Amino acid sequence: MTGAIIGDIVGSQFRFNTTDVKDNVELFTNECSFTDNTICAVAIADAIMNNGSYQDSLLDWCHRYPNPQGGYSDMVKQWLKDPTTSTVSSFDNSAAKRIGAVGWLFNDYHQVVSESKRCAEVSHTHPEAIKGAQCVATLIYWLRTCRIRREEIEKAVKHNFGYEIPSLREIYATIHHGQNDAACQEIVPWSIRCFLESENFEDALRIAISISGNSVAEAVICGSIAEAYYQIPDELIEKAFGYLTKDILQIVEQYYEYLGSHLNK
Repeated sequence: MTGAIIGDIVGSQFRFNTTDVKDNVELFTNECSFTDNTICAVAIADAIMNNGSYQDSLLDWCHRYPNPQGGYSDMVKQWLKDPTTSTVSSFDNSAAKRIGAVGWLFNDYHQVVSESKRCAEVSHTHPEAIKGAQCVATLIYWLRTCRIRREEIEKAVKHNFGYEIPSLREIYATIHHGQNDAACQEIVPWSIRCFLESENFEDALRIAISISGNSVAEAVICGSIAEAYYQIPDELIEKAFGYLTKDILQIVEQYYEYLGSHLNK
């Protein structure tokens, strides 16, 4: 979850603004803020740790923060007004962006897969949205438990989820031709590629924010995956947490304590 939060805050300043400068961009500025991605990621962690329902927790946290930077999508706004209506037609990346805690807080592969589905279908019942969430959570689980080597990821993702992971050159070409939406079946493979091309956690984020005009999505998902493989520098954690509010920090603190007492048990 920490990787997703850092990716969200760093990516927020590039939400609709592509940057081609990977190495020299300042990651934390006055334009940064946490967005709905952090709010929803924290809500999922809160539900798992405190035995709540995913739906109730999402509604609680989103209503606490009704106007985050960038706002909520129109479909999510509708869902917040009437949660009995799921966004069945949507295969956007929202469920995949909030799923990180599932990959960390469950220690059984089959449970990670099933909980990812439960978490996603609260608001997104389209098969592509569910698959994207399951893929991200599974990768986190595989990497943090050393069940997969980095060089095996492309083959495993294709075998288990059917995703072809394009090269960075192919991603740039796709964006150049004006295709840049929020579809899970694009954003998830793109985010995985950003991780695969990286040398460390910060490098993964820098690649993510450099590839598209909605860099926050790639940064959140790539950050989630990269956290399970790399050590996050303390400096990045400290800077990112400086943007968070007291109640969010309380859940983050509980999250670290929960990991310490439950991980690999």
